[in-house]
Amino acid sequence: MPSMITVGCAGFPVPATRYFKEFSFVEVQETHLSSPGRGTIRRWRREAPPGFHFALLGPRNVGQEGFRVGKVTETALDGIQEIADQLEARTAVFVAPPEFAPNRTNKTVLKQFLFEVKKHFDLVVFEPSEGWNLDDCDALAEEAGAVAARDPLQAGLSKRNIAYYRLHGPAGHKSRYEDPAIERLSEIASSAEHGDSTYVFTNVDMFADAKRFKKALKTGVK
Repeated sequence: MPSMITVGCAGFPVPATRYFKEFSFVEVQETHLSSPGRGTIRRWRREAPPGFHFALLGPRNVGQEGFRVGKVTETALDGIQEIADQLEARTAVFVAPPEFAPNRTNKTVLKQFLFEVKKHFDLVVFEPSEGWNLDDCDALAEEAGAVAARDPLQAGLSKRNIAYYRLHGPAGHKSRYEDPAIERLSEIASSAEHGDSTYVFTNVDMFADAKRFKKALKTGVK
């Protein structure tokens, strides 16, 4: 088994108090479009059990700006940094828009962006859009001290020591993972040689699917 596997969901698919009883990690989605209210942030921090970890999904307009550092991006990053400080979140996840193609210019800009964000977060994750070579993306992210996300059922395991996996459903967001897929995923996760890996379910049945995956793993999970 890897030294540690973290399992969680993209947002709170059930009331936070119930979620906190099942998982020790969540990827906050509200930060993608705006930001959670101060009252919500305080409540999450108050209700979360000791050792609970928050990751923040990066603002959408950062990707729309092509990850170029400028006024829009700087303002967005300042906002997410403020929330990170309140939640003691040390992970930021940035998802590329469909139009962010894997050309030389974009790769150069992205690498610079990841370098900048890494100054503020312990773990920076970049999820590429379709068309990117995932191994190349892995290498680019590693050069910037970041991590590239992928779906292990569709693209296999990352070769990096720290891995971040996002599971969008076998046939898109509205689909669920059947038992054979969960068993296969647990086999893949158990065979990995990462130091640490995180599995985030983002599909409509994420809460149930993540619980089943966590149960299938049995040991070495948080």
